[in-house]
Amino acid sequence: MEYRIEKDSLGEVRVPANAYYGAQTQRALHNFPVSGMKPYRAFVWSMLAIKRAAAEVNRDLGLLEPRIADAIIQAADECMNGALADQWVVDPFQAGAGTSHNMNTNEVLANRASEILGVPLNSSEKKPVHPNDHVNMAQSTNDTIPTAIRLGVLWRLPELQGVIQSLIDALWQKAREFDPIVKSGRTHLQDAVPIRLGQEFGGYARAVERDLERINRAADMLRRMPIGGTAVGTGLNAHPEYHRRMVGVLSRLLGQPLYESDNLFEGMQSMADPADFSAALRTLAITLTRIANDLRLLSSGPTTGLDEIRLPAVQPGSSIMPGKVNPVLAEMLNMAMFHVQGCDLTVSLAAQAGQLELNVMMPIIAHNLNEMVHVTIGAVRAFVQNALLGITAQPEKAASWLARNPIVATALNPLIGYLAGAELVKEAMARNLTIREVAAERIANGTLAKRDGSPLTLAEVDAVLSDLRKLTEGGLGGPGGGG
Repeated sequence: MEYRIEKDSLGEVRVPANAYYGAQTQRALHNFPVSGMKPYRAFVWSMLAIKRAAAEVNRDLGLLEPRIADAIIQAADECMNGALADQWVVDPFQAGAGTSHNMNTNEVLANRASEILGVPLNSSEKKPVHPNDHVNMAQSTNDTIPTAIRLGVLWRLPELQGVIQSLIDALWQKAREFDPIVKSGRTHLQDAVPIRLGQEFGGYARAVERDLERINRAADMLRRMPIGGTAVGTGLNAHPEYHRRMVGVLSRLLGQPLYESDNLFEGMQSMADPADFSAALRTLAITLTRIANDLRLLSSGPTTGLDEIRLPAVQPGSSIMPGKVNPVLAEMLNMAMFHVQGCDLTVSLAAQAGQLELNVMMPIIAHNLNEMVHVTIGAVRAFVQNALLGITAQPEKAASWLARNPIVATALNPLIGYLAGAELVKEAMARNLTIREVAAERIANGTLAKRDGSPLTLAEVDAVLSDLRKLTEGGLGGPGGGG
């Protein structure tokens, strides 16, 4: 491999001749060969947006020579649109709050901007654009990285919101489609009073809606930008107008509202806002894990399980058992959401690990937040498109389970009381009869009466049990209620 020699404050470093990054990035590659992972594009875009905004603001404040500022802006625009994407190479497991990430961006933009100004990448001529003096003007790793963490999440927020909304819409669609199907409810995985399959799916839809509300609230807290605090929050080496102007330019670049910080020290010390957003994603992951588990249960069998719904058959389920089909998309969703919850644990541990004016664990917070968003988007999209929209109900199986469910006796509580109902259930289960059959026998032999001791007729029992859908609509099954 051909190399060129670059210099930093520690001395000379050999850098691949075709690399746009420089000495500090090369040192990071040598020092942190940990995971082989690279920063997410959302994070890279955010760092580039900060550098582009800084060049514009410092130019307009008269602090940065216009030709240099314009070259940095052009280089940043190119890279924000995907150019030189392979030049962001530093492992997320690194040191120093993200200095290597910051310098990776500074060096790539400095070399590309110098190229734009007529000095080729491997020229021995002095570069007109310096990564620290020009690209990093009025900035520090300590305020750019926490700003990029926030921007990166917000950059993908509309995509995340759209995917979650598609899940909500699909769940409501299934809730309406399945509304006519009355089935056995189950609590503790045991028989319970009837419920409609549509009501189950409507509960799922509302739960995800509430999770999206939590995500949106947490995202709004990320809109407070700490850029301009520089090293410790004082704003040393930044123009007094810099913070306000940077927030305005970044808001324009992002296409979303951003807000000035009311305390730059808090914005740089605290990772509470990113941790809060991570927790909101974790809560969604918990909900989706529960829903996926329910769908696996409801589709179990088909001959020896519940089999009340069928998920689309998207691939063979076994290498040895012919004809077997598994709920693979629900299983995928489980695994993805387990991963999201694990990432959240890392974020929470890293967020509490800051000391005094800085949290040095920011690189892994940035990586894990972007990973959570990325995995959630991909997993939910695949689940909706390849599984949820294709779910079909098995109304005959649901009806057959319900017909054998003795817990419908609960609806008779207002008529006969709790203890008499319990006796009906025990006898029905022991003799494998329906509640109506047992009630008919007891009415005939005079051992079943109303709670007040007056005679009970089979017609009164039928009035309660003949239309089981009524049992899913609330209210009293007979006079008095309770029992």
